[in-house]
Amino acid sequence: MRTTLLALALAIPALARDIPIADAAAFADAAQSVRAGDTLVLKDGTWADALLKINAEGTAAKPVTIKAKTPGKVIFTGASRLSVGGAHVVVDGLWFQNPTGEQVIELRQDSKHLASDCRITNCAVTNDTQLASTDSSQFVSIYGARNRVDHCYIAGKTTQGTTMVVWLSNESKDQGKHQIDHNHFGPRQKLGKNGGETIRLGDSKTSMQTASCIVEHNLFEQCDGEAECISNKSCGNLYRLNTFKGVSGTLTLRHGNGCTVENNVFIGDGAKGAGGVRIIGEDHTVTGNRFEDLTGDDERSAMCFMLGIPDSVPNGYFQVKRAKVTGNTFINCKHNILIGLGGDKKATLPPLESEISGNTIQTNKGEAFEIKCAAEGVTMKDNRTGTAAPTTKPAPPPEPTGPSWKQH
Repeated sequence: MRTTLLALALAIPALARDIPIADAAAFADAAQSVRAGDTLVLKDGTWADALLKINAEGTAAKPVTIKAKTPGKVIFTGASRLSVGGAHVVVDGLWFQNPTGEQVIELRQDSKHLASDCRITNCAVTNDTQLASTDSSQFVSIYGARNRVDHCYIAGKTTQGTTMVVWLSNESKDQGKHQIDHNHFGPRQKLGKNGGETIRLGDSKTSMQTASCIVEHNLFEQCDGEAECISNKSCGNLYRLNTFKGVSGTLTLRHGNGCTVENNVFIGDGAKGAGGVRIIGEDHTVTGNRFEDLTGDDERSAMCFMLGIPDSVPNGYFQVKRAKVTGNTFINCKHNILIGLGGDKKATLPPLESEISGNTIQTNKGEAFEIKCAAEGVTMKDNRTGTAAPTTKPAPPPEPTGPSWKQH
């Protein structure tokens, strides 16, 4: 009889639990025994300097969930930090205000316990103070594989360090393939030096790794930290259906190869130095994008092909090869398509085997093309140029982004 009862008990799946969490100590206790399907419900209120770490194993059907009792009412302050490792963990509805720590949200528990198939959704990281720290920090750090950050609002970073980073390794095979979508990246003031990007995918040391990340349906608004709003430093990434509004910077394909930039909208909105796309490296495709009222020049032109450095080191400038810039629309931009900008005095290599075709360039402010190098390696065909008519209606607004609980 006892054997039969034990067998029946083992055959019945454990019921998912809603576990109320009152503070960081209670979170640490629950993290030790949490199981697939459980939900840790964080108490409403202010959590000051709360350090939360968890390494949990959920499943696609039964994730482990960490959520606010009331979305937007669980507010982390000071040096608070959330570190999530494991698989199929969902974080929902948390708000980090005026963070002061080195990391705010990181998708790993520690260097040995990375996250995979995890999700940060409906959350916010915001700052409205002028911090004096000279240390580099990140609001969101993404490690591991197949994680998603969506419907979040992230804004106000004033210190050195990229707002959101995808970290890669030269040793790991199961990495990247992350999705960053439907977020609102709000204002970031000018930093005055490198390290003020809003998103960076990889770095120069890992730039030849294939990340295969998707960045789509995001709104970037007044993200002015530095010349690179997005800094691509890995291979095989896709940037599509994003809106850049009043951004004093560009989407820069800085390192890595084989990336696609398609169907994005870049609107100057009166911002000084507002740019479009900067191309470095091999096999990139830029297609179907709209560039309107952009004021930037040189590396912040609406479209810029950089010169390469012979035998470039990883953090230098690789020659542009086999780039395809097709089917884009340029309207009222101060500088449209620039070919051959030298970012380094050693840069002498012009683009090769590249194509600029089927683009529409309407301008009252400058030339359609600015060619500053030998251009025999660039095929230009079927491009339409002309005088821009006055804008009769604004570009369609981006679809709603950010957390559902807060309007921005």
